[in-house]
Amino acid sequence: MATYLTTIGLILLMLLGYVVVERVYRLFARRHPELGPFRGEHGGCGGCAGGHCDGDGRGECRTPARPD
Repeated sequence: MATYLTTIGLILLMLLGYVVVERVYRLFARRHPELGPFRGEHGGCGGCAGGHCDGDGRGECRTPARPD
């Protein structure tokens, strides 16, 4: 039973740690805008509104093709 409770506690601590790191990262990005936009957890450069980065390192965005 102790192993079970310890495992549950460790999983909850890891999830809490993830939330804390994400908040610290967002706060750091807000305080240092010269380093570029916040990159969300879904990837991308963070500076593309509705588009996707081209991924070549130039930071240019492209709008995804609309399915017809």
